[in-house]
Amino acid sequence: MKKIAFTILLTAVSLAVMAQKPEVFSTKDGAIRGYDPVSYFTDSVPQKGKAEFTVDYKSAKWHFVSTKNAELFKADPEKYIPQFGGYCAFGMSRGYKAETQPDAWTIADGKLYLNYNTKVREEWNKKQAELISKAAANWVTVKTQ
Repeated sequence: MKKIAFTILLTAVSLAVMAQKPEVFSTKDGAIRGYDPVSYFTDSVPQKGKAEFTVDYKSAKWHFVSTKNAELFKADPEKYIPQFGGYCAFGMSRGYKAETQPDAWTIADGKLYLNYNTKVREEWNKKQAELISKAAANWVTVKTQ
């Protein structure tokens, strides 16, 4: 009987862990849909990265448009990685992870923020400082959920 109860408990824990979203927003194309996080800073435009320029970081595959961008990222990933693991900054301000679109972005105080879409970004930008503060407070617990 104890063996059955232990098996049930182990299965329940395993399912709960598998249901958690990873710390970095990724799709089959890689982290942040395969877009180069460095390009937001250097070119002021999102650019799709290439598989030949890939860096593994925080259990995700980050793609870059060039060796130069990959090297910049490797030298200081926290400078380029989007806040809240690339999940929607507005959603995080409300305490949940939501996917993002590459064209719904903002750089504020040298940090990259992504949003669910451009309409959500417009709303987020209206109270950006307040929502960044709320999102940062929520991220502490939500990032591992």
